[in-house]
Amino acid sequence: MSSSATARTARRRTLRVAAAALIATAGLTLTACSGSDSTGTKAAATSQATTNQAATNQSATSGTGMGMAAAETKAGVTAKKSSPNRTQPLPDGSKAQISKLGEQHYRVKIINRGAVLATLEANGKDTGLDANGMYVVLTLDGQVHAWMGGEHQGPGTFKLTGGWTAKVTKVGELHYRAQIIGHDGVVGTLDANQHDTGGVANGVYIVLSAGGVISSHL
Repeated sequence: MSSSATARTARRRTLRVAAAALIATAGLTLTACSGSDSTGTKAAATSQATTNQAATNQSATSGTGMGMAAAETKAGVTAKKSSPNRTQPLPDGSKAQISKLGEQHYRVKIINRGAVLATLEANGKDTGLDANGMYVVLTLDGQVHAWMGGEHQGPGTFKLTGGWTAKVTKVGELHYRAQIIGHDGVVGTLDANQHDTGGVANGVYIVLSAGGVISSHL
């Protein structure tokens, strides 16, 4: 065999060996991506999966903890808001539990021997209640004024405390309206539609019930 033929044969063998090595290398890479039996590859994949699972568990635990903390905080705020800010005795022997719910927003629970007899809420305006002959006004700034007696049954026109006059008219079933009249005419109106109401006129507290009863107190 000539030297040139021997050289060509050697080059062919070299190319075949190189091609076989390239195919073997490519096969290893593909097998590693799809899950090789190689111990090093399996260990790396297992380590990465463990790391990812740990990160997922930590994230889930952190999220749960934050959610529980937020829920506990919210519950704490709710409990604080619903608890009475102060209590005040009332003329009939019961007491008023006064809670602030927000700006110009107050709630009063009338309590007698541990039982809630009535609830009154002033949100942005004064309100009032006829509690079986005891009249209660809750102002928008959380002040409570209560008294007994001095009532008039509407409809009709009645003299009130402080020189005011009330003209009470029946609008409908459990719906009465009272115009509060002074020297210069009507200065305000109370509208009791299905529930009692009340207000303050120059220091005079007035309650109008849904049944048409009106009472005032200085």
